[in-house]
Amino acid sequence: MTKSPNHQITKFHMVALVGPTAVGKTSLSLRLAKEMCSEIISVDSVQVFRGLDIGTAKPSLEEQKRVPHHLIDVADPDEPFDAADFVRKALGIIRSIRARGKVPLLVGGSGLYLRSLLEGLAPCPGRDPMVREMLRKISANQGKRALHDLLVGADPEAANRLHPNDTFRVIRALEVYHQTGEPMSIWQRMHKSISGQRLLCTKIGLIRPREELYKRIDARVGAMLDAGFLEEVKFLLDKGYSHHLKPLQSLGYRHMILFLKGEVSFDEAVSQLRRDTRRYAKRQITWFRADPEIRWYHPEALMGLNKVWQEIG
Repeated sequence: MTKSPNHQITKFHMVALVGPTAVGKTSLSLRLAKEMCSEIISVDSVQVFRGLDIGTAKPSLEEQKRVPHHLIDVADPDEPFDAADFVRKALGIIRSIRARGKVPLLVGGSGLYLRSLLEGLAPCPGRDPMVREMLRKISANQGKRALHDLLVGADPEAANRLHPNDTFRVIRALEVYHQTGEPMSIWQRMHKSISGQRLLCTKIGLIRPREELYKRIDARVGAMLDAGFLEEVKFLLDKGYSHHLKPLQSLGYRHMILFLKGEVSFDEAVSQLRRDTRRYAKRQITWFRADPEIRWYHPEALMGLNKVWQEIG
């Protein structure tokens, strides 16, 4: 007798559903999680922060009730939260989900968080508050481009991978170089050859043709604004959160803040947001394409668990 897909899927330790922003991960993950009797672990570096809802396309409360979600709203915007925090929390959640006889479903587009969880963290040194403050002053006084130029000289490989606006990660890469004299990219390559941690995970990547994805990105930006994204940003600032905080420098939030500070018009802020979201999606695709374990599908090709099982079983 043929075993049911629900029985067959339990052979997997975990399943990851990844891909660029706006590709359709959330809707598919909800359907698959219900069919798999699974629980979702968000792999998103900004959805972890409370109050950043619309700009992160966070699953609605109704969606979170339909399927248990984890690692959403676990930190305030002014609390530090990085890949190490994510891994520590995610490992405990994975053990708990599996103890309940369910399959953890990892869903998101933060490639560094997923890689850190599955392969282990690179053995880089910890934070250095003095060095970090010095680099923040350079960014504030000379601009983000000047900071990125420093990284070009110290770690060209990391500089090529990181956008100048990604101040948090640019500072982190410079911090590692300042402390060790070695580029972060070297640390990461060393780690790949010595890491003892390796979690088994079946990886599914979602992809759409570029023009189709870009239309979805533009539609998402419009929907975010209609849903009150600008008001969400105002509310966070009115609560006293600094616009220099890492989550408020993330995609979308920094664009609305530029408008609120009077540095660009609203139309220009929206135009830049659409442009930068497309660029971000391109970087996400490049990151995930480098992982040969990911099997790629158009979301409409994976409409249910039976199809998933045929493809990945």
